[in-house]
Amino acid sequence: MSNAFISQDVPGAKAVGSARFSVLFWDVYDAVLLAPDGKWASQPPYALSLTYLRDFDGKDIAARSVKEMRRQSGVTSTQLENWLKLMEGVFPNVKRGDTLTGVYLPNGSARFFHNGQLAGDVTDTGFANHFFGIWLGDQTSEPEFRDKLLAGATR
Repeated sequence: MSNAFISQDVPGAKAVGSARFSVLFWDVYDAVLLAPDGKWASQPPYALSLTYLRDFDGKDIAARSVKEMRRQSGVTSTQLENWLKLMEGVFPNVKRGDTLTGVYLPNGSARFFHNGQLAGDVTDTGFANHFFGIWLGDQTSEPEFRDKLLAGATR
């Protein structure tokens, strides 16, 4: 994977860990967590790239993200409604082989890329922490998946 577009926001971006996400018998995506020099520090900047193994509608990706974010503490229904609209405006439909990359920036915002091209930014306070918490937070619904992404790094 070429990291040139990621390295603009995550200097020296290298893989920390990777994992395949599957539901029942369906492989959904391959994920790679990237951090400066491949060292996880839990603070931005870092990036998470998802290479999809199936076709998905961008609105479905946004809805699934909200469902997962709802599991986390400290998030309100109003925030989730606003974030759903923001994500629907940023997340494109994806085809098998497409990659969506989210970058958690030091200023607390998130930047998204579709196949290396800028898809949009979400600057709403609190969004990035909850969004990346889907995979990396203590309240993730997939702790084994998180452990593979973190590749044994301490949180």
